[in-house]
Amino acid sequence: MKKSLLLVAIMFLGALSTANAQKFTGLQKSPTDITYAKADRSAKPEIKVVYSRPQKKGRDIFGKLVKYDKVWRTGADEATEIKLFKDMKMGDKTIKAGTYSLYTIPGEKEWTVILNSDLDSWGAYSYDEGKDVARIKVPASSGDALEVFSIAFKKVDKGYHMVMGWDKTRIEVPFYM
Repeated sequence: MKKSLLLVAIMFLGALSTANAQKFTGLQKSPTDITYAKADRSAKPEIKVVYSRPQKKGRDIFGKLVKYDKVWRTGADEATEIKLFKDMKMGDKTIKAGTYSLYTIPGEKEWTVILNSDLDSWGAYSYDEGKDVARIKVPASSGDALEVFSIAFKKVDKGYHMVMGWDKTRIEVPFYM
């Protein structure tokens, strides 16, 4: 009886220590988000973007935190990924259906938007221009201040414009079918 009671006590203490051993990280500083381009709410997506959303937090963003004329991961943490569910054109460049990393090179007046075949990259540290699938230049414009980096789609004739914004900067990237 004493052995059984001792065995139960040891198992109970072991279970308690195992339950307390699991550690979870806190909230992500730049939460991951997903945005879709769809013809309507119930339609299947035609484009999907997975990205992390850094916050302004009183900082100067473009030209300071995010340097002009340098490759940027287009968000935070892992490089942003874009999935095209069918062949599309980004500007006048035809892109095969598939998943790509989305990089940008911000400038004061225009940005270069890059689709790259290298996936699962942290930041832009290992960016390889040789794996670029397409590049397009788009104008930069201004809008109301956004605290958090955001990507959304707007439906246009024969496709979508992917709108990216942070702080007072906006760009639109055309995708056509």
